[in-house]
Amino acid sequence: MELAKRKDVPEEMTWDLTAIYDDEAKLTADLEKVRALTDEMEAAFKGKLSTAENILACLDRYRVWAELNERAGNYVQLASEVDFTDAALQERYAAFSRMYAQCSSRLRFIDSEILAGDEAVLRQAIAQGGPNRPYLEALLRQKPHQLQPETERVLAALRPALEAPYRIYNMAKLADMRFPSFRACGEDHPLGYSLFEDKYEYEPRTEVRRAAFRAFSEKLRAYENTTAAAYQAQVQGEKILADQRGFSSVFDYLLFGHRVDHALYDRQIDLIMEKLAPHMRRYAKLLQKVHGLDRMTYADLKLAVDPGYVPRVTIEESKKYIMEGLSVLGPDYQEMIRAAYRERWVDFAQNQGKSTGGFCASPYGCHSYILLSWHEGMSDVFTLAHELGHAGHFRACNAAQSIFGTDVSMYFQEAPSTMNELLLAHHLLRTSTDKRFRRWVLDCMVGKTYYHNFVTHLLEAAYQREVYRIVDAGGGVQAETLNRIMGEALKKFWGDAVELPEGAELTWMRQPHYYMGLYSYTYSAGLTVATQACKRIEAEGAGAVEDWKRVLAAGGTKTPLELAQMAGVDISTGAPLLDTIETVGGYIDEICRLTEELE
Repeated sequence: MELAKRKDVPEEMTWDLTAIYDDEAKLTADLEKVRALTDEMEAAFKGKLSTAENILACLDRYRVWAELNERAGNYVQLASEVDFTDAALQERYAAFSRMYAQCSSRLRFIDSEILAGDEAVLRQAIAQGGPNRPYLEALLRQKPHQLQPETERVLAALRPALEAPYRIYNMAKLADMRFPSFRACGEDHPLGYSLFEDKYEYEPRTEVRRAAFRAFSEKLRAYENTTAAAYQAQVQGEKILADQRGFSSVFDYLLFGHRVDHALYDRQIDLIMEKLAPHMRRYAKLLQKVHGLDRMTYADLKLAVDPGYVPRVTIEESKKYIMEGLSVLGPDYQEMIRAAYRERWVDFAQNQGKSTGGFCASPYGCHSYILLSWHEGMSDVFTLAHELGHAGHFRACNAAQSIFGTDVSMYFQEAPSTMNELLLAHHLLRTSTDKRFRRWVLDCMVGKTYYHNFVTHLLEAAYQREVYRIVDAGGGVQAETLNRIMGEALKKFWGDAVELPEGAELTWMRQPHYYMGLYSYTYSAGLTVATQACKRIEAEGAGAVEDWKRVLAAGGTKTPLELAQMAGVDISTGAPLLDTIETVGGYIDEICRLTEELE
């Protein structure tokens, strides 16, 4: 049926934002506190940040200011993410963004004065910093790239404009893009973004699945130039900022916040494109064989190896799977999972205008919120376990660190989430010796966890790298260029094993990650760490679990290399990634073997 409007969705399927604010008046009061703190800090400290004492006193108030903004910002953004067709919600979020930019602009003097002062004073403040130390350490690292105070102030004020490409992308995708129904197997079928990505891509009927892909691609095609213009604005803006801040390339600028070098980024893409591709081509050919397909196309890659063994899972049933699968993480973690269901942390609903995919937001001082669309598939259970991994991560680091210590490197952010998927799968494998069940679990791992992170997002990263290479060289990108780059990335990975029908090249239009810097490659980076740390948990038990909990609590106070090392993984070399690729290849070998035995 057609997707419901947000107002018609059952309340129990939605998240409960009253845990952040149970009264709109409290939101208004916090926004007034933000304005008042801005006035107070400007009056008390502007021109006076020349001593460690004043720096720390200022940052104590700035920390409160940041907490208030994070709470209010999450509240208005989360409300807007579930319904991009609601103009009032969108304007409220836009109004918050404008207010935040204005206040942030006025407070840019804090960074500018600290960095313009005596470095010895800054280092003294770091030594005495306590909860402010992570902020000051990051500031010291940023010093070579700091611009003049007035320039920094103007850039902060321009934040809403600099974020406009992402908002334009979302409005085009989630508010304006209306899909007509399509006809297949003698029936009319409704179509939408989430219906296609969460339902039709997994549809076992070939005629319906391929017809859905064609209809979906036709609608994307109608928006390719608008979407390309938004993306062009995004990447050119990043290039300008990289040049202005003195970075040698846009890559160095975007990787600066990840706290990893260019070599780790390139290695992640190059090794997977070269070493994983042969395994995945073999997997694609297996799908073609078991489904009796005339040819293997890009529209067929999300099929399950055993479509007759795909249990439907209710939301209530998912709790049992996840509680048992993640029990190794301890009773506190299980209580968090119970609370997530009991207190409506999760928005399960399918409705018009809702963001696609899944994400977890974790406002400081409050529990997390998880967005997904529930279709009663096992893939939804893995997605929920994944997002609960983010929730568990930030629950631990928010409890252990000040808000200044929770800025986890993007390189590592997907490790706790993908760890949960692996723990769930390994638990399922232990529950039965039935060959068909084992093949199904292994296929969940390959076709969901590793495909999503090591193929879907990795191919996005390979495409994105080529875009930034063009931009770094002074060029621009239009829809035709973006289509070509994505088509070439898909062809390089899949070779002759998978036919790329018209529309496959438009895959670049489907992900919001391109508006979040170099995010896409980090999924495979995180899963690499998770795979190795999960193996250690399986082999060593409680000691490895406790190490993992310490990693989660460390938050942003450690670099990705340090966090991985705490978990017993050395990512300074390519060995963990190569071992993970061979692990995936081993899973595919076993799926092929079990298929032959079951036949």
